[in-house]
Amino acid sequence: MADKREFYDDLETRDPEQRETEQFALLAAQIDHARKNAPYFAKALDGVEGGDITDRAALAKLPILRKSDLLALQPEAPPFGGLTAVGDGDLRRVFASPGPIYDAEGYGDDVWHSARALFAAGFRKGDIVHNCFSYHFTPAAFLVEGGAHAIGCAVFPAGIGQTEMQVAAIADIRPQGYVGTPSFLKIILDKAAEMGVKLDSMTRAACGAEAFPPSLRAEIEGHGVDAYDFYGTADLGLISYQSPAKEGMLIDEEVLVELIDPATGQPAAAGETGEVVVTLLTNKAYPLIRFGTGDLSAVLPGTSPCGRTGMRIKGWMGRADQTTKVRGMFVHPLQVERILQRHGEVRKVRVVVTSKDNKDVMTVNCEVDGGDESLAGAIRDTVQTVTKLRGDIAFVAPGQLPGDGKVIEDARSYD
Repeated sequence: MADKREFYDDLETRDPEQRETEQFALLAAQIDHARKNAPYFAKALDGVEGGDITDRAALAKLPILRKSDLLALQPEAPPFGGLTAVGDGDLRRVFASPGPIYDAEGYGDDVWHSARALFAAGFRKGDIVHNCFSYHFTPAAFLVEGGAHAIGCAVFPAGIGQTEMQVAAIADIRPQGYVGTPSFLKIILDKAAEMGVKLDSMTRAACGAEAFPPSLRAEIEGHGVDAYDFYGTADLGLISYQSPAKEGMLIDEEVLVELIDPATGQPAAAGETGEVVVTLLTNKAYPLIRFGTGDLSAVLPGTSPCGRTGMRIKGWMGRADQTTKVRGMFVHPLQVERILQRHGEVRKVRVVVTSKDNKDVMTVNCEVDGGDESLAGAIRDTVQTVTKLRGDIAFVAPGQLPGDGKVIEDARSYD
C-alpha cells in the first residue's frame, strides 16, 4: 500500500510552544549526559545543571564550541577531543574530514536523523535511492543512507565519479530518487542526454553539501527531476531541509538551532543574519552542545505553507570565518598554512574559490620569485594531500597578493 502520509511524524506539526518545552526537556537530559560521560563537556559545563537551562536566554550563556576548535582539541585528546560519550571501540563508525577533523557515529537507527528531509523530498517506502555522496572517509553517504533505510528505501551506493557508469546503473536499476551534490546530479543528467539515455525513473532528488543556486535548480528540474535542498554537517548530521513549499528551510526536529551575532556572540536580532549554532538533542554517543558551524543564515518569519510548524531559516548565506566549503569539502586556514610551510620558496598563499558553469574552482595563488611547472606540480600535489581537493596553481610576484589577512577568499556569486 502506498504511503500517503503528508508528514514524516507528528513532531513536525507540534504547537511551537509545545515543541520548545519538549526540546528543552531533551536538552536538560543531554547536558547532564554530556557532563557525566564526555570529558570535554565535564570541564566546559562544570557546575551547569541541565534542569537550569529552561529557555534560550539560559542556553545562550553556555560556551560555544566551534568547528575550528576541533583542530586544536583533537590532537590534545585524540581522536575526538574528549567530545564522545562512549568508548572509541563502542562506536559504529569513525570518519575523517580534511583538517584533519574526526567525527564519530554511534549505534542506532538514522543516527544522523536525515529521514524527514528525504521524506519531505518525496522519498517513500519501496523506493530505490541512488546515493552519490562519498562513502570514503567522510560520513555524507552514511548520513543519508540511514535516513533512507528508516523510511524503507533500498540504497545503491554509487559514490562519486565514473559518470558513464552512473548513467548505466540508473538506466538499469531505475531508482526513483537521487541523493548527492546538485552539481554532480547535473553532470549525470547532462551525460545521459549526451548519450541518448533516458533516466525517466529518477523523478526526485535531495541535494546537499554545496550551494544550490536557482540556475542550477532550473537546469536539474528541466530534466524532469524535482529537486530539494538540505543542509547538514559531518559533525551534526541534518540541520535543516526544504519541504514541498520550498520556502526557506525547516529546522530538523532533533536539533536546537540558535542564530548568533558573530561580532558579539549574543543572539542575533530578529531577522538579522547570524552564525548557525546547533545543539544535538538525541545523539548520545556524540552529544554536541552549542556547536558553532561557522555558517551564516537568518530566521524566516511565519509558518511554512506546507503545514509544518517548526522554525525556518533562509538557507546557507555564507561563512562567519574564512573556512570555505569547496565541492562539498571544507578548506581551513590551517590547511593553507600547512601548504605554505611545505614550500619554502613560497612567501604567501591565498586560496580563491570561484564558480564556473555551477562547478567550484579552487585556485591556489602563490607569491614566489619565478616559479615553474615543476614547483607548480609539487604544490598541486601538496594541495591534494592536505585538502583532498584538486586545485589550480597560479604564481604572482612578491607583494601582489592583498594584505588584508585573508588566506581563503570565497569569490563565488550565486544567482
